[in-house]
Amino acid sequence: MKRREFIRLVGGAAAVWPLAVRAQQAGRNHRIGFLGMTSYAQYRHQVDALRAGLRQLGYEEGRNTTIEYRWAEGRYDRLPELATELVRMNVNIIVTHSTPGAKAAKEATSTIPIVAISGDPVAFGLVASLHSPGGNLTGVAFFFAEICAKRVELIKEAIPSLTRIAVFVNPTSSATSIALAAMQRTASALKCEIVPIEVTARDDIGAAVTLVARQAQALVAIEDPVITSNARKIADFALQNKLPMIGFRPQAEAGALMEYGADLADLFSRSASFVDKILKGTAPTDLPIERAVKFEVVVNLKSAKTLGIELPTSLLLRANEVIE
Repeated sequence: MKRREFIRLVGGAAAVWPLAVRAQQAGRNHRIGFLGMTSYAQYRHQVDALRAGLRQLGYEEGRNTTIEYRWAEGRYDRLPELATELVRMNVNIIVTHSTPGAKAAKEATSTIPIVAISGDPVAFGLVASLHSPGGNLTGVAFFFAEICAKRVELIKEAIPSLTRIAVFVNPTSSATSIALAAMQRTASALKCEIVPIEVTARDDIGAAVTLVARQAQALVAIEDPVITSNARKIADFALQNKLPMIGFRPQAEAGALMEYGADLADLFSRSASFVDKILKGTAPTDLPIERAVKFEVVVNLKSAKTLGIELPTSLLLRANEVIE
């Protein structure tokens, strides 16, 4: 074969190969494993955003995609077992959220790609850096410690007379210490004191809220499986005890004074593009971890009225949503 003919043949094969790969993918059923911290009922809005993002990219459940859901119902101890179960099912990729979920998935497999929505993957040792994650994990990060610190700032803005702010902490969670340190720095700058109250199980919540009402003037929640899976119960107890509270969206909807956090629906939607790129052949190590860009403030005016708090106009103008 002449050199010119050989080059033409190889070039033609190179051009045809991507088409062949796409054709193979088009006829393939993709299996996506989803490792959730609490329940579908708790994360319905976010999971639906992920599914919508996948559909926009051509991945439709029941047609060319199967999503295997595993929910831990707020129990840390179930995560390793559930992650291992997904690995044994030989899924093509695992999508998860929160640091405990990402850790469990990473410990269960070093080969199956993982797309994680987590607080600070570098600080928690999940990746080497945001730009070059290395290994089999990538995804999006949402400034967990900074968000918790911002909640302290916002509750102080809402109630300028505050001097003691309670925080529910779970000593078994590695995320707690990082968040608490950031919150204490912010509180100190605002001439406030952080009062940590331990909560390690659902049964601790009632007594913990009563203790907060005696020892502090407000409560700030952080994302922990025990807190997240009992979000509405905590918000109910806080309101019953006339305790102003700032936390995450389900708590504001249930009666907490305010919510501040990353727009999780946006992060779940954006994670679909990582799934798409990985399923099309890009290695996780070649996909830099992206940062959250959308944050939201939700104010519950009904609860403010019940608590006898008149929120400043500056805060109301910044709210993405006002519950009345």
